[in-house]
Amino acid sequence: MQTELFDLTGKVALVTGASRGIGESIARLLAAHGAEVIVSSRKIEGCERVAQSIRENGGKASAMACHVGEMAQIENTFKQIKEKYNRIDILVNNAAANPYFGHILDTNLAAYDKTVDVNVRGYFFMSIEAGKMMKEQGGGVILNTASVNGLSPGDMQGIYSITKAAVISMTKSFAKECGSLNIRVNALLPGLTDTKFASALTSNDHILKTALKVIPLGRVAHPDEMAGTVLYLVSDASSYTTGATVVVDGGMMA
Repeated sequence: MQTELFDLTGKVALVTGASRGIGESIARLLAAHGAEVIVSSRKIEGCERVAQSIRENGGKASAMACHVGEMAQIENTFKQIKEKYNRIDILVNNAAANPYFGHILDTNLAAYDKTVDVNVRGYFFMSIEAGKMMKEQGGGVILNTASVNGLSPGDMQGIYSITKAAVISMTKSFAKECGSLNIRVNALLPGLTDTKFASALTSNDHILKTALKVIPLGRVAHPDEMAGTVLYLVSDASSYTTGATVVVDGGMMA
């Protein structure tokens, strides 16, 4: 396979939830392959830190704060992108919320609303705004970070798992309707990964030991191990791939 297939030179990529964890790893790898990356998250300070680090390492990056659970912020973000770049080639919907860990019957409305607003409504309208720009320019790629919980619900993670199942369905729906517009839409389904987001699981010895028993590779993933799959899915290397859900879980779903 030619290395040029992974070349993102000249591409503008927006990565949400990119101030740390999987999103940060994705942003760094896309920049390393030539993309001009917009590092986005709720707080601008974390975005600026990552963007500055990318620039110091020879990449191109800027920072934009955006809480994808807030419609006004989504609209403002794409207004800024239109004004500054006049295009968007890659959208990585990676920001997510998981405020509640407990029995599904004890889920309260606040936890439900926050999880759905970010993980479903946020991804949906981010994709619509990016998709409209991509339609005008002749194409683009959308990548959604879902989860293996969308295939098999995690214990004590009911509403989060439900939203990630919705992301998988959303991915396929956008792929079907946007393929004729030269817009590809795929999803990454990470397994247990060592991030602050997953710390409720990885920091609990009992939960971690139980999880590792069903992971053939016998360990938790590092965020960098998710980024390579994303690079493939947003590059020309996957030019005939859309509507796909790629599981990266150390074999857990096997």
